[in-house]
Amino acid sequence: MPREQCGQRGAGTARSNYYDVEPVRHALGAVSLLSLHLYLIRTRYRLVSYLVRTRLSTPGAKTALPRKRLTAAARREVIERAATELFAERGFHGASMEEVARRSGVSVPVVYDHFESKRALHRRLLERHYAELREVWFEHLRGDDPPEQRMATAFDAWFAYVEKHPYAWKMLFRDTTGDPEVQAFHREVERESRAAVMPLFIVEPGVENIAGSGAALEMAWEAVRSLLQGLALWWYEHQRVPRTQVVATAMNLLWIGFERVRSGEQWRP
Repeated sequence: MPREQCGQRGAGTARSNYYDVEPVRHALGAVSLLSLHLYLIRTRYRLVSYLVRTRLSTPGAKTALPRKRLTAAARREVIERAATELFAERGFHGASMEEVARRSGVSVPVVYDHFESKRALHRRLLERHYAELREVWFEHLRGDDPPEQRMATAFDAWFAYVEKHPYAWKMLFRDTTGDPEVQAFHREVERESRAAVMPLFIVEPGVENIAGSGAALEMAWEAVRSLLQGLALWWYEHQRVPRTQVVATAMNLLWIGFERVRSGEQWRP
């Protein structure tokens, strides 16, 4: 066969083989890509499944719990604490029911569900904190222990309350609001508190030698009250002073004089 014809026949065969093989090659490539894609999907699924099983089987894994709903009493307590802090910081006029609600984490209507007005809330807090301070006297001044020990224990408990509840006593003793009605609330609650504590004061032997008997004893109690509150206000500005030193100062000023009066000694002009 001539060389030219052999060359033409070889070229034709090559072209024929190319057209026969190329579709197969494309098909095999597509199959390989599809297999790879399926392999990646299976691998990802297995990895996610493993992570989920591991998370669920880990000891101590926490599941989000629904938020516990507060009882009415607990919610009222939250509101009163927030209001005490706010009144202590800003006074009666500077505080608002909206800010009380915000600090309490409730809506304004919820605050009004518990207190009909800001004045009602303010009065409730005055009554509450004066009652808690009165309880200090009732708990520690009564008993059969020597008067000196009972008085020192009562003073320490009183200043401990001041130390633990700074917003409460600031609201009681540092509120400088000029509102006549609010000031009237303060005076009224103070009178009620004094009337409740006076029976404890009157029964102490020799107490009548301080200022006389009857209504004059209120003057003696006013001296005690003023000294303790004054020390509390001073202590707030000098908090590095330990409570024991504050109590000792109160005892030196009040007990030593009271003890001498109890024994019959009196100053006379």
